[in-house]
Amino acid sequence: MKLPVVIHRARSGADEFRVIRPAQPLSHAVLIDHDRHLDVYLDQDAARRIAGLWMLAARSPRSLIHLPMRANHPPVREVPDDVGFRLDLVLLHHSLQFAPSSWKQVRSRLSAGRPQTVNLPDTDPVDGAAVDWEARHYRENRDLFHQHLHAETLFMTGSTKVFRETARHFLDVARNGPSYVPVHPNYPYFCTELHSNDGILGDAREIHIEYCDQWKS
Repeated sequence: MKLPVVIHRARSGADEFRVIRPAQPLSHAVLIDHDRHLDVYLDQDAARRIAGLWMLAARSPRSLIHLPMRANHPPVREVPDDVGFRLDLVLLHHSLQFAPSSWKQVRSRLSAGRPQTVNLPDTDPVDGAAVDWEARHYRENRDLFHQHLHAETLFMTGSTKVFRETARHFLDVARNGPSYVPVHPNYPYFCTELHSNDGILGDAREIHIEYCDQWKS
């Protein structure tokens, strides 16, 4: 997968931050906060590119991966606007120790950016059979996602391992959503989840990820 991105820089006090954004808008992707859980709705292109950005977060521990989505139109069959509110998404490695409270300032100071193309695998970065599912539920497991909410942005903080092992959710939607929906007219919902029983969520809510092929304009 060749993933076009733009690399920005921003200073906040004595610190400089590297922020990576997709080169083209993720027009058909929305992240909605429903209080007890989060929903992501996306089309095939957005699912494929978010999978790539998820993989990029796994190998870019010194960068913030920013997915601007909160201004996007929702899908046609989405819930009413008053049920939840839309968010941007930032993916980051826990070792960066970035304070979400700094995000609004960093976002306002981003440079124009430098285009770059990143080469990523077209296949799942981790074979599901290679995941140690039992170890995920050990008390010692530190490969967990944690979430923070600030400045209309959800921060997903995790380790290289947990980002690599969960990119498959978006690849699954990109590969199977378009073929599933037309042949299941009575239940045209292809979805997957980052679930609390998966042993990957620390201080984090579940995320429902759903393919949608019709969008409001």
